[in-house]
Amino acid sequence: MKYLLTLIFLLGSLFASEFEKKGFFTSKWCAERGYFRDCPLETFSCGYKGCFLDYEIGDKTNDKLALYVHDEGKIYSVVPDGLPRYELDEAVNRNEVSIIGHYDKESNTIFAKEYKAPPPPAKSFFKGCL
Repeated sequence: MKYLLTLIFLLGSLFASEFEKKGFFTSKWCAERGYFRDCPLETFSCGYKGCFLDYEIGDKTNDKLALYVHDEGKIYSVVPDGLPRYELDEAVNRNEVSIIGHYDKESNTIFAKEYKAPPPPAKSFFKGCL
């Protein structure tokens, strides 16, 4: 009985624990190449720079997302889990984004249940020669 209660407690704590990481949220293609400033937006739909030239209507999208954690120098794959993919668009190509969910160590993947993104940068007005 004692072992059964211990097992139930351990399994409950395993599934109840949340995993949270904060870093730069971008496409996996850009994170692997170190593009943190000028990541092409097509990498979020078809997977690589210039892929729209090969894309045909009806082709399956290849939108692999990633979180680059500066302190660790590590890239985590991010898969929405119960979180609609379009909600993550607010956090794309932004720093200090927290991804919260379940972490699978074998595949190095965060299954995102929620996220926290800083507010967008303030709009600025450019006045000068064009």
